[in-house]
Amino acid sequence: MTSSSRAGDRVALNQAPPLAGHNVVTSDLALAEAVVRHASAETLDSLVALGFEAGSEEAREQGRLANRHSPELRPYSRYGERIDEVDFHPSWHWLMERAVGHGLAATPWESDDPHAHVRRAAGFFAWSQTEPGHGCPISMTYAAVPALRADDALAKEWTPLLASTTYDPGLRPISQKLGALAGMGMTEKQGGSDVRANVTTATPLAGDADSGVYTLRGHKWFTSAPMNDMFLVLAQTADAGVTCFVLPRVLPDGSRNTLDVVRLKDKLGNRSNASAELEFDQTLAWRLGDEGRGVRTIIEMVAATRLDCVLGSASLMRRAVAEASWHVAHRSAFGGLLADKPLMRNVIADLAVESEAATALALRLATAVDRRHDAHEAALRRIALPLAKFWVCKRTPALTAEALECLGGNGYVEESGMPLLYREAPVNSVWEGSGNINALDVLRALSREPEVLDAYLTEVGRARGGDARLDAAIADLLQLLGSLTPELMEVNARRLAGRMAAVLQGALLVRHGAPEVADLFCASRLGTSYDGTFGSLAGGDLAAVVARTTPTLG
Repeated sequence: MTSSSRAGDRVALNQAPPLAGHNVVTSDLALAEAVVRHASAETLDSLVALGFEAGSEEAREQGRLANRHSPELRPYSRYGERIDEVDFHPSWHWLMERAVGHGLAATPWESDDPHAHVRRAAGFFAWSQTEPGHGCPISMTYAAVPALRADDALAKEWTPLLASTTYDPGLRPISQKLGALAGMGMTEKQGGSDVRANVTTATPLAGDADSGVYTLRGHKWFTSAPMNDMFLVLAQTADAGVTCFVLPRVLPDGSRNTLDVVRLKDKLGNRSNASAELEFDQTLAWRLGDEGRGVRTIIEMVAATRLDCVLGSASLMRRAVAEASWHVAHRSAFGGLLADKPLMRNVIADLAVESEAATALALRLATAVDRRHDAHEAALRRIALPLAKFWVCKRTPALTAEALECLGGNGYVEESGMPLLYREAPVNSVWEGSGNINALDVLRALSREPEVLDAYLTEVGRARGGDARLDAAIADLLQLLGSLTPELMEVNARRLAGRMAAVLQGALLVRHGAPEVADLFCASRLGTSYDGTFGSLAGGDLAAVVARTTPTLG
């Protein structure tokens, strides 16, 4: 081999440059428009710095390292003392420090900004594109606050620390900390989502239930981020059944609570984040809410984490579409740019339509949290959360797989970042209730809370007349609702939930989305000519949608 040929090998021709140096917020038109629509231009401006940092080469590298170096369990100290600590790579702490610093944990609950939850949702959506795993403790910390409000004293003790913008890791009493993180432990090995089958017991300390302090004995099968400062857990009391408790890792006197981290799960994805099996033996916990009301108490936390499941999946979609559209805009084949090939343009446009619909729905749900004292918004949130959790999270794996394929063999290589997205894609459909659980929750809401259907129909009805295909889909949905007898409801739960979610997405896009995106969505997801395979759009302004979704630098 000659020296000139070796020199030529050092120049990679026709390779797309890394997608770095762009603003993840402002270069995403669907996100930016939703923030202005549901909040204000000032809210969007407040996210610009976050967007630049999220799109930087440094953030990309930190996310890669956090996943390459998984957390490690240290059950014992060098002296043989039981410590049950988990060590994280410095890149994990880099990501967590910035997520907390940008106010993505529980900060909105202490804010007087009327758009605090929309701002936080948009920030969480954008920042999660750096690396999705660390979003788990951030999400649980955000979600703990509404549940804590079941007890004024516990809420006053914990909320200011959970809402802090200071990341302060390490196991110390909260009196010595500038910020805290929360987790959740609901499921057990014998029950999973059926938490009423839990066998962990709670006994009042010294037999005094009025003190609110109990000892727990049992286990939790799946508890993420075991180094967090506190956990909301469920346990059975002798007299009343399932009850919610606040379980701190470190007790007020500085001693470690008796919480054993048995092992860390070896998961498909989400590998930067530690998910653990825990065992309790005389573990101290403080009752949150009344005995026997544990599910009702913790459901407030579940509702908030379900919102973040939708945001997290929509974020994965956007990152995947951004990578795919960027690649085809810089890669040539068969005599021209891939982005100019009609079939590839169809694929990218179809992926973009799916992503924009998910973004529109996720930000609309965040708006309902900002307006949670409004009756319509509260009812809409009750029905739309499980709808969105079912639908958006279920659509994410197929989208990430198709986006990966747009990069060809490059997309199948770890260095591209696409395999990480692909492994992560199923997680939000599993956590906080699988697809069946959420579809059945839709039925539960419809049967027990008639106001939720009124709120849903009011919301989609606001788009009536905007697109004939949407109008027809609403009529078909009403016919479906009317035709399902009680004995047919459960077997059709997924069909109903998916249809309701798609109609809601269509209504939001018709009212607020880019016309070319709304047109393609209604023609495909609500029409009759779409076979479900990405890249099978028939007509529409595909070029405009592709141009709109492709990131720009700067």
